[in-house]
Amino acid sequence: MGNWSVQQEAKKEVKEKERTSRETLGKFFYDLAKLVFTAMALVGGVSLIIDEPQIKQGVLLATGMLLTYIFASIGYNILKR
Repeated sequence: MGNWSVQQEAKKEVKEKERTSRETLGKFFYDLAKLVFTAMALVGGVSLIIDEPQIKQGVLLATGMLLTYIFASIGYNILKR
């Protein structure tokens, strides 16, 4: 094996590590989006039971949906690369 083939294998290993790293980071952001959505649903359900004011429920819903969208879009953009 020549020097050229060793360099090609090294490049292939680096690309594989970068791809694995991107996949892991993208999955992490998708998981964050799922956690935010779940927390929003749980807290929203509890706030209905204990009669929280409607303004707080609306703010909670808007914030949860916004954060879920942000985290999911970050994860999608990372995985799309």
